[in-house]
Amino acid sequence: MSLFRKILIPTDGSEYTKAAIGKGLELAKLMGAEVTALYVVDQTSFINFPMDSTIVSVYSLLEKEGKDAVEYVKVEGAKTGVKVDAIVEEGSPVRKIVEASRAHDLIVMGTLGRTGMSKILLGSVAERVVRYAHCPVLVVRATKEESS
Repeated sequence: MSLFRKILIPTDGSEYTKAAIGKGLELAKLMGAEVTALYVVDQTSFINFPMDSTIVSVYSLLEKEGKDAVEYVKVEGAKTGVKVDAIVEEGSPVRKIVEASRAHDLIVMGTLGRTGMSKILLGSVAERVVRYAHCPVLVVRATKEESS
Protein backbone atom coordinates (compact mmCIF):
# COMPACT_ATOMS: atom_id res chain seq x y z
CA MET A 1 0.00 0.00 0.00
CA SER A 2 1.30 3.44 -0.95
CA LEU A 3 1.93 5.99 1.76
CA PHE A 4 1.14 8.95 -0.50
CA ARG A 5 -1.66 8.50 -3.02
CA LYS A 6 -2.56 12.16 -3.64
CA ILE A 7 0.18 14.80 -3.81
CA LEU A 8 -0.48 18.54 -3.98
CA ILE A 9 2.12 20.70 -5.76
CA PRO A 10 1.39 24.41 -5.33
CA THR A 11 3.19 26.55 -7.90
CA ASP A 12 3.59 30.26 -8.49
CA GLY A 13 5.06 29.79 -11.95
CA SER A 14 8.52 30.97 -10.93
CA GLU A 15 11.85 29.26 -11.44
CA TYR A 16 11.97 28.70 -7.66
CA THR A 17 9.22 26.09 -7.83
CA LYS A 18 10.85 23.90 -10.49
CA ALA A 19 12.93 21.90 -8.00
CA ALA A 20 9.80 21.19 -5.94
CA ILE A 21 7.82 20.22 -9.03
CA GLY A 22 10.58 17.79 -10.02
CA LYS A 23 10.71 16.23 -6.54
CA GLY A 24 6.93 16.04 -6.29
CA LEU A 25 6.60 14.31 -9.64
CA GLU A 26 9.47 11.95 -8.80
CA LEU A 27 7.75 10.95 -5.55
CA ALA A 28 4.42 10.54 -7.35
CA LYS A 29 6.04 8.23 -9.90
CA LEU A 30 7.67 6.11 -7.16
CA MET A 31 4.46 5.92 -5.11
CA GLY A 32 2.01 5.55 -7.97
CA ALA A 33 0.30 8.73 -6.75
CA GLU A 34 -1.87 11.29 -8.50
CA VAL A 35 -0.79 14.93 -8.50
CA THR A 36 -2.78 18.14 -8.24
CA ALA A 37 -0.99 21.27 -9.47
CA LEU A 38 -2.43 24.37 -7.78
CA TYR A 39 -1.92 28.02 -8.65
CA VAL A 40 -3.67 30.67 -6.56
CA VAL A 41 -4.34 34.11 -8.02
CA ASP A 42 -3.59 36.17 -4.92
CA GLN A 43 -6.62 38.42 -4.48
CA THR A 44 -5.18 39.98 -1.33
CA SER A 45 -2.94 42.08 -3.57
CA PHE A 46 -5.97 43.79 -5.12
CA ILE A 47 -8.22 44.23 -2.10
CA ASN A 48 -7.50 47.95 -1.58
CA PHE A 49 -7.55 48.99 -5.23
CA PRO A 50 -10.57 50.09 -7.25
CA MET A 51 -11.35 47.66 -10.07
CA ASP A 52 -10.33 49.84 -12.99
CA SER A 53 -8.99 48.64 -16.34
CA THR A 54 -5.38 48.53 -15.09
CA ILE A 55 -6.21 46.20 -12.21
CA VAL A 56 -8.38 44.04 -14.47
CA SER A 57 -5.54 43.65 -16.97
CA VAL A 58 -3.02 42.81 -14.19
CA TYR A 59 -5.50 40.27 -12.86
CA SER A 60 -5.90 38.76 -16.35
CA LEU A 61 -2.13 38.55 -16.65
CA LEU A 62 -1.90 36.71 -13.32
CA GLU A 63 -4.67 34.34 -14.38
CA LYS A 64 -2.78 33.54 -17.59
CA GLU A 65 0.42 33.06 -15.58
CA GLY A 66 -1.50 30.60 -13.39
CA LYS A 67 -2.74 28.59 -16.35
CA ASP A 68 0.80 28.47 -17.76
CA ALA A 69 2.21 27.43 -14.37
CA VAL A 70 -0.12 24.46 -13.88
CA GLU A 71 0.23 23.50 -17.53
CA TYR A 72 4.00 23.26 -16.98
CA VAL A 73 3.40 20.75 -14.18
CA LYS A 74 1.02 18.77 -16.43
CA VAL A 75 3.58 18.63 -19.23
CA GLU A 76 6.37 17.57 -16.85
CA GLY A 77 4.05 14.96 -15.34
CA ALA A 78 3.22 13.56 -18.77
CA LYS A 79 6.94 13.16 -19.47
CA THR A 80 7.25 10.91 -16.40
CA GLY A 81 3.91 9.15 -16.76
CA VAL A 82 2.27 10.89 -13.78
CA LYS A 83 -1.36 12.02 -13.99
CA VAL A 84 -1.68 15.70 -13.07
CA ASP A 85 -4.89 17.62 -12.45
CA ALA A 86 -4.42 21.36 -12.92
CA ILE A 87 -6.34 23.88 -10.81
CA VAL A 88 -6.26 27.69 -10.84
CA GLU A 89 -8.12 29.34 -7.96
CA GLU A 90 -8.57 32.83 -6.55
CA GLY A 91 -7.95 33.88 -2.97
CA SER A 92 -5.25 33.80 -0.36
CA PRO A 93 -2.50 31.34 -1.36
CA VAL A 94 -1.96 30.08 2.19
CA ARG A 95 -5.68 29.61 2.83
CA LYS A 96 -6.31 27.83 -0.49
CA ILE A 97 -3.32 25.50 -0.09
CA VAL A 98 -4.31 24.63 3.49
CA GLU A 99 -7.91 23.96 2.37
CA ALA A 100 -6.65 21.72 -0.44
CA SER A 101 -4.40 19.85 2.00
CA ARG A 102 -7.48 18.16 3.49
CA ALA A 103 -7.89 16.10 0.32
CA HIS A 104 -4.20 15.22 -0.11
CA ASP A 105 -1.65 12.99 1.59
CA LEU A 106 1.37 15.23 0.96
CA ILE A 107 2.21 18.75 -0.17
CA VAL A 108 5.46 19.33 -2.06
CA MET A 109 6.29 23.01 -2.44
CA GLY A 110 9.20 25.30 -3.08
CA THR A 111 10.67 28.12 -1.07
CA LEU A 112 13.04 30.97 -1.75
CA GLY A 113 14.94 30.21 1.43
CA ARG A 114 14.68 33.80 2.65
CA THR A 115 16.42 34.66 5.89
CA GLY A 116 16.71 37.64 8.19
CA MET A 117 14.78 40.84 7.59
CA SER A 118 13.22 39.84 4.26
CA LYS A 119 11.67 36.79 5.94
CA ILE A 120 10.31 38.91 8.78
CA LEU A 121 8.91 41.58 6.47
CA LEU A 122 7.58 39.36 3.67
CA GLY A 123 6.61 36.26 5.61
CA SER A 124 6.65 32.88 3.99
CA VAL A 125 3.81 31.01 2.33
CA ALA A 126 5.69 27.74 2.85
CA GLU A 127 6.23 28.45 6.54
CA ARG A 128 2.54 29.12 7.15
CA VAL A 129 1.49 26.10 5.08
CA VAL A 130 3.79 23.89 7.17
CA ARG A 131 2.19 25.30 10.30
CA TYR A 132 -1.46 24.84 9.27
CA ALA A 133 -1.65 22.05 6.66
CA HIS A 134 -3.71 18.94 7.35
CA CYS A 135 -1.08 16.63 5.84
CA PRO A 136 2.74 16.43 5.77
CA VAL A 137 4.60 19.12 3.81
CA LEU A 138 7.88 18.62 1.97
CA VAL A 139 9.55 21.98 1.38
CA VAL A 140 12.16 21.99 -1.39
CA ARG A 141 14.58 24.88 -1.33
CA ALA A 142 15.48 26.39 -4.71
CA THR A 143 19.03 25.61 -5.80
CA LYS A 144 21.57 28.43 -6.13
CA GLU A 145 21.25 28.35 -9.93
CA GLU A 146 17.49 28.83 -9.72
CA SER A 147 17.65 31.63 -7.15
CA SER A 148 20.24 33.76 -8.97
